[in-house]
Amino acid sequence: MVWENLDLLSMLRIIVDITVVWFVIYKLFTLIRGTKAVQLLKGIFVVLGIWFFSSILELKTVQWLVYQAINWGFLAVIILFQPEIRRALEQLGRGSFFARHSHSEEKAISDTIDAIIRSCNYMGKRRIGALITIERETGMSEYVETGINVNGKLTSELLTNIFMPNAPLHDGAVIIKDDEIVAAACYLPLSESPFISKELGTRHRAAMGVSEVTDALTIVVSEETGMISATKNGELHRRLDEEDLRKMLSKELNPNEESSSSKSWNWRGKRDG
Repeated sequence: MVWENLDLLSMLRIIVDITVVWFVIYKLFTLIRGTKAVQLLKGIFVVLGIWFFSSILELKTVQWLVYQAINWGFLAVIILFQPEIRRALEQLGRGSFFARHSHSEEKAISDTIDAIIRSCNYMGKRRIGALITIERETGMSEYVETGINVNGKLTSELLTNIFMPNAPLHDGAVIIKDDEIVAAACYLPLSESPFISKELGTRHRAAMGVSEVTDALTIVVSEETGMISATKNGELHRRLDEEDLRKMLSKELNPNEESSSSKSWNWRGKRDG
């Protein structure tokens, strides 16, 4: 056996080597989930599968064609995956590729939560419709591309002004990443679920739709009732007051926070039946 000829140090090196490689692969997959890159990645696996079977069956012409595709595929991958590669390098440069939340990051999360709550409360009381999507692990670049880039520091004033009636960017979703408004007037996929109440409009259906294909947390302010709702993992939660919304955002955006109130609070109880 090969393992019998290895000393403990060599075995540890192999284990660490494999662990690091798999962790990097995992992080790369989390960066491209929910983006167009996933479909491209599936296409690459299909090409590799064709190459494998053509080698077994000795299909010379198919082998040659696939070999040419693979030979030039590296350059094509760099071009097609450019947004994902750039995002990964940016995270690596910020030290956030492997890092957990620091104290400064927790402060930024707290400020983000406060800004969102103030804005939602303001819009809810005045029945200003809003659709706010918060990016988490799944990349949202596919939906950012459908809107207008903002790239501005998140504040309650900026977020509210975007959704003011007759404002140029009020129609569509705002996408937030960390403490930044990335884009506005974005189009989200509409859910086709037959279980969504007929009384809910396009904003709620869009919020449900994006929650079915990504891990994003989406907040909806109803234009008709001023009611605040939220979607996550294909679930719709309605009638959220300020306290409910704060606990929910704290739980989802700052998992390091260990408050007894967050543990005991079950916001799923407000879910529609």
